This record gives sequence, C-alpha cells and structure tokens, in this order.
Amino acid sequence: MTIGLLLGLAALALVDSTSFGTLGVPLVLMLTMDRSRTPRLFVYLATVTVFYFLVGVALMLGLSTALESFGDLLHSRPGYIAQLVVGVGLFVLSFRFDPKRRAKRGKSTTFQPRAGGPATMVTLGLTAGVVEVATMVPYLAAIGLMTTSGLTAAQWLPVLAAYVLVMVLPILVIMGVRAAAGKRLEPRLERLRDWLTRHSVSAAGWALAIVGFLLARDAASYLFFQPA
Repeated sequence: MTIGLLLGLAALALVDSTSFGTLGVPLVLMLTMDRSRTPRLFVYLATVTVFYFLVGVALMLGLSTALESFGDLLHSRPGYIAQLVVGVGLFVLSFRFDPKRRAKRGKSTTFQPRAGGPATMVTLGLTAGVVEVATMVPYLAAIGLMTTSGLTAAQWLPVLAAYVLVMVLPILVIMGVRAAAGKRLEPRLERLRDWLTRHSVSAAGWALAIVGFLLARDAASYLFFQPA
C-alpha cells in the first residue's frame, strides 16, 4: 500500500463527501428540524456510513471474484459490447433528469427530504444510499483502485472504513461549527441548502451522464480504435 494510493483515495473520499446523500440531505435535514431533534441526524449519517461500507465490502469481494473468474470474458469483445450498451443507456437515461424536460412534464425538479423519527431516518438513509451509490463515480473509482492494487482484506477493510468516515466528515464539521456559532451561521447555511435542493435532480442526471460516458468511451476505444 503506497502513499500515492492513500492520497488518491482520500481525495476521492472528499469528492464523495459533497454528494447530495452525504452533504445535501443531512444539511437540509439539519436546517429544517428543531435543534433539539438534531441528534436524529446521526441516525441518518450512521445508516449512510454503514450502507456504503457494506456495499464497498460486497463490491471488493465481488470484483475480486469477477476478475479471477470472468476476467477474460470481461475483457473480450462481447464483454465490451455489453459495457458499451450499458454506458449508452445510462447516458440516455441522464436526459430524463434534465430540469427543463421534467418541468415540461410537470415533474418535480427538486428533492426535499423530510425529518422524522429514527425509523424514518434509517429509511431515508437507505433510500439515499440506494439511489446514489450507482452514480457515485469517485466511490466506484476508489473500489476499483483498491481492487486492482492487490490489497489483502486486512489492508482494504480499515481503508474502506476510513473512506466512508471521510465521506461524512464535512457535514459533521458543519454541525460542529453551527453548534458553536449559534444563529449567526444560519443565513449562509440556508442559502447553501436552497442551492443544493434546487440542483439535486440535475446533479443526479450529470452523475449518470458521466458514468455512462466513461463506460461507453472505454468500451468504444477497445471496439473501434484498437488494432485488430
């Protein structure tokens, strides 16, 4: 395990920490619930953290097994054709999240989470995780880096745990600053909340488009630009 790998993973984790599920949703919840109910936000954050950790473990084990068992198939012409189809499909799907198109169809262009009891917060955390995990390019890239680096389980398990903790670190810092600053910080946080809420749907569309483009580009470079 190299310093370069750890620095790369740390950078990816910080990018992941700005996603709507790890920053936008908890920020909106924090500013819409009474201060006395703020501890319930930790239930949401714990749910998201555990969810991403378990998904990461599953992906690490699954990718390792797939590379060992189906490595030749994944890097064959049929495998790249399937990858190209998936990539193009995700890219096309991203247009359904365009705010102007959704507005014309009378669909919501924002996402407004609502606070509730512990069970509601767990459900919200799981929902946010399921919706976002497939479009979180940095997270998937981090899993790929750890898989291809040949790390043992004793090495990547603590690294993965640290990664998901870094993902929720910024919102924890914001919560701490808010508690220390009192009401002086509220106007700025509310402007940030409004911006994240307005752009939540379009952000999901951009994420799908990026993932689709990268998958399609990689497959196309093999299928059409590699020498026979």
